[in-house]
Amino acid sequence: MAARVRAFEQGLGKTGFVEGRNLTIEYRWAEGRNDRLPALADDLVRRQVSVIAAPGSLASALAAKAATATIPIVFETGADPVAAGLVGSLSHPGGNVTGVTSLNAEVAPKRLELMHELFPAAAAFAFLVNPTNPRNAEASIKDLQAAAQTRQLRLHILQAGTERELEGVFATTDWRAVGGLVIANETFFANRGDLIAALSLRHAVPVVHQREFAAAGGLLGYGGNVAHSHEQAGLYAGRILKGEKPADLPVVRITQVQLAINLKTARLLGISIPPSILLRADEVLE
Repeated sequence: MAARVRAFEQGLGKTGFVEGRNLTIEYRWAEGRNDRLPALADDLVRRQVSVIAAPGSLASALAAKAATATIPIVFETGADPVAAGLVGSLSHPGGNVTGVTSLNAEVAPKRLELMHELFPAAAAFAFLVNPTNPRNAEASIKDLQAAAQTRQLRLHILQAGTERELEGVFATTDWRAVGGLVIANETFFANRGDLIAALSLRHAVPVVHQREFAAAGGLLGYGGNVAHSHEQAGLYAGRILKGEKPADLPVVRITQVQLAINLKTARLLGISIPPSILLRADEVLE
């Protein structure tokens, strides 16, 4: 989380805004509890802030949009903002909302493909979603089930919305029945990469998640550069503070994806990464 905040602040800095010098940032943390988001958004509206930034979470962006139709909102999400109802179109957002979208939601089927390439004999894989963010969970499940059916694979849906539930999923799932675990793009999971990596080692579960996951100790990370997308969100927030309107700022679509592999974790799990995957890696951690 700290790295994302730094990236957002770097984006603001590129437009000349520095916290404590010419800018005050009112931080609000839901701590993984999406049910807290509407109250947090309402509080910011009551304080009449100049811009509401909702980086890293579709649920927070939707809560902000529901709270105000006048205060500018800048989101950062891996989901499709048009399908989610945040904006009318990517090129002409309209209204008071704009932001940044990456490929993180769209790459989930590719993550399943990577797992299947790593374990070609496996007939089933697990997919972990957060039930407290139902819109994201439902869309993610639909996309990955379609990808699994194409490859004639079974998909076991697992759910966790708290750290206790997350630990329970790893402890109670029969991992002998699946080849590995794909984790949905969800802020709750993204902010707990270290915990998920530790659980994957404790229970000997190969896991693929977003790109930064490998640096946290996870086996495979695949997706967009989250730091870059947060910086872009900060840049947009700064431009709005300077007078530009969200309706006139097209949604930034970040298309670059990267594959990161943690070979130390692979050795601890007793997994040999095939050359076909290693050669495609943008980052290999020893």
